[in-house]
Amino acid sequence: MKKTAVLLFAALFAILACTAATAADAPFHIGIVTGTVSQSEDDLRGAELMLQKYGDVSNGGMIKHLTYPDNFMSEMETTISQIAGLADDPKMKVIVVNQAIPGTAEAFRRVKEKRKDILCFAGEAHEDPNVITSVADMAINADFVSRGYLIINTAKKLGCKTFVHISFPRHMSYETLGRRRAIMEQACKDMGIKFVFETAPDPTSDVGVAGAQQFILEKTPAWVNKYGKNTAFFCTNDAHTEPLLKQIAKYGGYFIEADLPSPLMGYPGAFGIDLTKEAGNWPVILKKVEKSVSDAGAKGRMGTWAYSYGYTNSAALAEFGKRITEGKAKLNSKKDLLSCYAEYTPGAKWNGQYYTDLGTGVTKKNMMLIYQDTYILGKGYMKATDVKVPEKYQKIKFSAGN
Repeated sequence: MKKTAVLLFAALFAILACTAATAADAPFHIGIVTGTVSQSEDDLRGAELMLQKYGDVSNGGMIKHLTYPDNFMSEMETTISQIAGLADDPKMKVIVVNQAIPGTAEAFRRVKEKRKDILCFAGEAHEDPNVITSVADMAINADFVSRGYLIINTAKKLGCKTFVHISFPRHMSYETLGRRRAIMEQACKDMGIKFVFETAPDPTSDVGVAGAQQFILEKTPAWVNKYGKNTAFFCTNDAHTEPLLKQIAKYGGYFIEADLPSPLMGYPGAFGIDLTKEAGNWPVILKKVEKSVSDAGAKGRMGTWAYSYGYTNSAALAEFGKRITEGKAKLNSKKDLLSCYAEYTPGAKWNGQYYTDLGTGVTKKNMMLIYQDTYILGKGYMKATDVKVPEKYQKIKFSAGN
């Protein structure tokens, strides 16, 4: 009898526990798809933050995190299937892909075929704006238009006389990067700064990342010698950033901010900074990077965004989707979107604008170009988000191969 009672009690306890777990389960799910640690660590860390905050789907939480293959260009179908597969979860309400690599638009198309109710968000979209906006409910890109002007404006404030833009043909064929370069060139002309374009090897070419970085290491001292120490350098490629920072610290020059700014972009490698213990703690990371830069004699000459753009994209877009699903935010509200970015970046300001297609003149309310205030290490915020970008820069056109 005692044994039976124990068994009945155990069974009842199990049922109650199961019921409690079910009752505690998240009412809906959010899928976040990022690259791996080796390809885009910041994006992944932002997803991990949301897992910590809202729980993993596997444990009754809200977040389902997936990583796409490192060689995503050659495994595009795998990536597409991964993303589209999230729509098979009946509780899935939001899908965030950050970075939104090629194939994301097709994946979103397949998601929408299965489930029109799922919100599809693209963080730092790699595909043409007209392609990604045809299916995404919201696409986010760093504001290549405003930043084309603002980076030059900050360089001017710091006393720079020359601006060197470093890139290669593949990047200059992209509308976003090519248009920004054209804006930078015009801004330099308007502000009395000499604009110079320097070509560096593409890390995806035969020379690889190592060869491309070696080129930057060897050429930067000569560039500084040629153009002077009051020269600001900018590169469009992440792999070029680390050696560029290293040599600017040593030989002179300025670095306003990276193509996709973050305290982790180039600085740890360039200055030998171990940030293992500080992972995810951006204010502490910033202070440690700032000290290393100052110790290297580059105080006031190098900048970043105080919080990683990639990290914030993953967290903010998931938050935005959550708030919309809960009826606490509206999809077409710039204010609601930017408040989600502010949620995860205390102390830093954001600004942005809807993307306007120059060919058609159509403004797309499902594509937002955003930027964070520039932080010069050893100097502080430059109040770039308060600067009014003249209207003429919005209309400067992109010329392929320029």
